[in-house]
Amino acid sequence: MTGLLARLSQVSILRFAVIGILGMPVDWLALQLFLHLGTGPYFGRVLAWLCAATFTWLGNRYFTFADRRSHSFTGTAAEWGRFLAANAVGGLVNVGLYSVMLRFAPPPLNDINLAFVSGILLGLAFNFFLSKRMVFRPDAPIDTYKGPL
Repeated sequence: MTGLLARLSQVSILRFAVIGILGMPVDWLALQLFLHLGTGPYFGRVLAWLCAATFTWLGNRYFTFADRRSHSFTGTAAEWGRFLAANAVGGLVNVGLYSVMLRFAPPPLNDINLAFVSGILLGLAFNFFLSKRMVFRPDAPIDTYKGPL
């Protein structure tokens, strides 16, 4: 069993999914907070996605793509920007499906919880592909600074 877990941990999409799963409570709690603050379900969802995207960038930076991450301050800032830009595509798919389900799907498919999970799952495929190709690239310039970032 330990050997199987060790082999599975080498599969980057599984590591990416684990980080995404850990980001779901961050996303959900942020959504609940923003709803409580009166942002409404759509603007609150966008803000919650931004919080979760930043959380998952950190997780993917240190867990999924640790060997590809930037090591300089400017490289790290650029990497975060690329991650948000790349994952905005997945985020648009995520928030788009969520919005369409809330607005147009018949009950029970218009349930906020079902729309939330459905959007996240569809966005995952987009996020992984774009993160691997655009953000954590093996051909990106290697930074020489090995500071705390």
